[in-house]
Amino acid sequence: MKRNILIIEDDPSSSRLVTYVLEQEGYHVITASDGLEGLNRALKENIDLIILDIMLPGFDGYEVCQHLRQKHETARLPILMISAKGRETDKDTGLKVGANAYLIKPVDPSVI
Repeated sequence: MKRNILIIEDDPSSSRLVTYVLEQEGYHVITASDGLEGLNRALKENIDLIILDIMLPGFDGYEVCQHLRQKHETARLPILMISAKGRETDKDTGLKVGANAYLIKPVDPSVI
């Protein structure tokens, strides 16, 4: 059975690249282009991993992560934050709100 990965990313080219890489590895990818859509998909779909951008329209990635950690259904989902925000304080904030890991864009597809 294919594992389901949710990508919450507002940049279409970044989303397509990560989707392509993951599908080549045999994963089923679900995408959302803003924080609210991502939250809804995370709660409705059977997700195994979330790849989450920080700079999103509506809810930003930090807010999305906090909401996911507060919901029983998604509290234990692995969350990988990916962002162009590369300061140490950005990474610390991401990990503090519940991300399991934080990568800085551009990310080498082989790392994902």
